[in-house]
Amino acid sequence: MKNIFLVSLTAMMIFSFLFLNCQKPAEENVVLYPSPDDPTISFRIWIKVGSQNDPPGKAGLAALTADMLCEGGTQKHSYKEIVELLYPMAAEIQAQVDKEMTIIYGRVHKDNLNAYYEIFREVLLEPAFNEDDFQRLKTDRINFIENSLRYANDEELGKAALSEFIFSGTPYEHFTFGHLTDLRNMKVDDVKDFYHTYFHQRNIVIGLGGGYPSQFVSRLINDIKILPEGQPSLLPKIEVMNIDGIEVKIIEKPASATAISFGFPITVVRGQDDYYALAVANSWLGEHRNSSSHLYQVIREARGLNYGDYSYIEYFPNGGSLQFPPANVARRHQFFEIWIRPVPNEARLFAFRAALRELKDLVDNGMSEEEFELTRKFLKNYILHYAPTTMMKLGYAIDDKFYGISGSHLELFGQALEKLNVQQVNQAIKKHLQYQNLKVVFVTPDAEKLKYMLMNNLPSPINYPTPKSEQILQEDQEISVFPLEIHEDKIYIVPVQKMFE
Repeated sequence: MKNIFLVSLTAMMIFSFLFLNCQKPAEENVVLYPSPDDPTISFRIWIKVGSQNDPPGKAGLAALTADMLCEGGTQKHSYKEIVELLYPMAAEIQAQVDKEMTIIYGRVHKDNLNAYYEIFREVLLEPAFNEDDFQRLKTDRINFIENSLRYANDEELGKAALSEFIFSGTPYEHFTFGHLTDLRNMKVDDVKDFYHTYFHQRNIVIGLGGGYPSQFVSRLINDIKILPEGQPSLLPKIEVMNIDGIEVKIIEKPASATAISFGFPITVVRGQDDYYALAVANSWLGEHRNSSSHLYQVIREARGLNYGDYSYIEYFPNGGSLQFPPANVARRHQFFEIWIRPVPNEARLFAFRAALRELKDLVDNGMSEEEFELTRKFLKNYILHYAPTTMMKLGYAIDDKFYGISGSHLELFGQALEKLNVQQVNQAIKKHLQYQNLKVVFVTPDAEKLKYMLMNNLPSPINYPTPKSEQILQEDQEISVFPLEIHEDKIYIVPVQKMFE
């Protein structure tokens, strides 16, 4: 009897061990944001892979693989058939790729959940990787870089170039959507190999939100088990080289206005105390698409040079179309950036000097108590708009998992704002921001003239078509001679047709 008891006890212990260890991966790799009152169900599947994992000579492969999933056929349906099936549901399946994250996402009304999920499941787990789809999507990507990015959107061109410039020599360096030579040489087998290498159980985090049935979670977890178990992908090291002084890249192209971006790497990420302190300083300096921010007031409001001027302490893509920070572009390494939207060519150097002067003033003098309190009050309310939908809340929850945040970044943000004081903010500014070591990108014509003015620190006076106050004119005199120490060998001119080649 004693032996039977011991055997039974041992069997129970073995079963418990196996059960707990079988459950653990599911718990670790699932992010849920239930919202029973939401009549829709949101899917966000995070694959722990991005452009940092593109093999040498294959820049853009991660993005092209995601394109093949969401804009290509499956083993059961052509892409045309998938579009026709989704249309009556008013639903889509889309992909988003950045340096560290690939997201396959979509949303559907609960009445169409089963029909939608069958397609979603096929897209993620049963891609066809047809040659025709591959050639179509590769051509689309090449055309986007050759025509749209190079010649139709100077702002995004400059920002993409700045990212490459800052992260030169690291796995973050190359443009997420690829380089033309690499894309032209890619084969459909490259996509297949990338998918089979990185799309496996231990590399996937399931995100589900909205009014989903409770039993649906198990169905989704079990379906993912069709993929190989695999091993978590090793994270490549991101060792950013120090910037010594000011380095300038001038992208020369015919243009009626000049787009300017500049910045430097920073080590601060979400969840850290200094992040929330810097967020206050950044909001005061250049809150995205906000007319009350300081850079906006100095360059756009007082002088009417452009549409807006903004600053960032973390990557913010698609700034021309987004009001609030997007989810799921999380990174281990971030960078500080100032984005000067296009100014008249004759005002390009003046605008750069004006923005750099304001950054210097912030670093040297910090924020005043009045500026701090006003900005803190604004941010307390503003961050409530960051995630208004279940889909966005789910996205932020996935980002929390990426950054290892216990709880919620947005809740931490609000709590931090309650506790912060101006001294803590100014300490964070001194610790993380600076103006001596920068990388700068101009997208502009007549590059040699700009280079000559930069390396010789020539004045850049400005004229206005309408009268300005005496105060503005006096300040302009200071801005026009704001000192720039830029050596000739740190100014690089690149013809636009060579960018992302």
